[in-house]
Amino acid sequence: MISQRLSARAAVSPDRYHRWTTFALWSLTIIVVSGGAVRLTASGLGCSDWPNCEQDQLVADLEYHSLIEFVNRMFTGVVTIAVVLAVLGSLRRTIRRGDLVWLSWGLVAGVAAQIVLGGLLVKTELDPRFAMGHFLLSMVLLWNAVVLQDRAAIPDDNTRSGRDSLPSSSESGLIRWRLRALMSGVSVVGATLLVTGTIVTGSGPHSGSDDPDVAARLPFLVRSVTRIHSATAMAVLLLVFAVGWIARRHHLSLIQRQAETVGVLMVVQGSLGYLQYFMGVPALLVGIHIALASLTWISIVRLHLIVLRNGLEPSGPTRNPSLAGSRQP
Repeated sequence: MISQRLSARAAVSPDRYHRWTTFALWSLTIIVVSGGAVRLTASGLGCSDWPNCEQDQLVADLEYHSLIEFVNRMFTGVVTIAVVLAVLGSLRRTIRRGDLVWLSWGLVAGVAAQIVLGGLLVKTELDPRFAMGHFLLSMVLLWNAVVLQDRAAIPDDNTRSGRDSLPSSSESGLIRWRLRALMSGVSVVGATLLVTGTIVTGSGPHSGSDDPDVAARLPFLVRSVTRIHSATAMAVLLLVFAVGWIARRHHLSLIQRQAETVGVLMVVQGSLGYLQYFMGVPALLVGIHIALASLTWISIVRLHLIVLRNGLEPSGPTRNPSLAGSRQP
């Protein structure tokens, strides 16, 4: 009897677990921005060793570059706590689900890989190829976190509610096919957009260090790779517009609203990109660009998930019927 009570108290309700996955998602988003701040303030080698800040000390000195790099490393601890909660929550959830367990362990694998990449980035004196890998892996982690949060919101009995569902017919099947095909294009070209963005950054002036003898840049003309990046962004925007147009024609309001969100973020990103290019790539605008890139990618992943659900929104986590009437942990 006592063991059953202890087990009930240790159990994690679906509502609480959904909050934990949200915490994991936004902590992973924040660390992308803080990592960008390290590079943009030329603090990439503020701590020249790994895992210590310096060979003989763990904590950074009271020096500008060292503190910025050290704070970013310390925030990795927050991310680690968030990921651990995601894993433990998936295992202690009132109804354990395999999809949530596997997705939460995916975060563990991604964070571990990020730690290794971070060490290699320092050891190679900010090689831009490792910096590119560091950012792109962050985007994979964000994808994983968004899917985990989305899946955590789906009731355990897999029921979904919403008014945007398409009726079963040959016409609705064609609409689904078109939306999913377009959305696959958005995701693939969107991923390409992230890659081209890292190439622009790796070729640009912000190497992560103020020492000209380290952190060599990629051998590309910034003007040329920027044009490729801009053209890719336009392709993504056109595909998103097509998704929103179809959703509007067939009264799929949830898909339409999310497509509009992505479209607005893309337009703001594009405007900011041109502004920072013509202003000589100031660090502050680049930092805002990084933050918006993360939010845009999150919105694209959400749009893809909504399209895969045929425009239905999860009705939210449901409580375990066996605990009905009892206090949820």
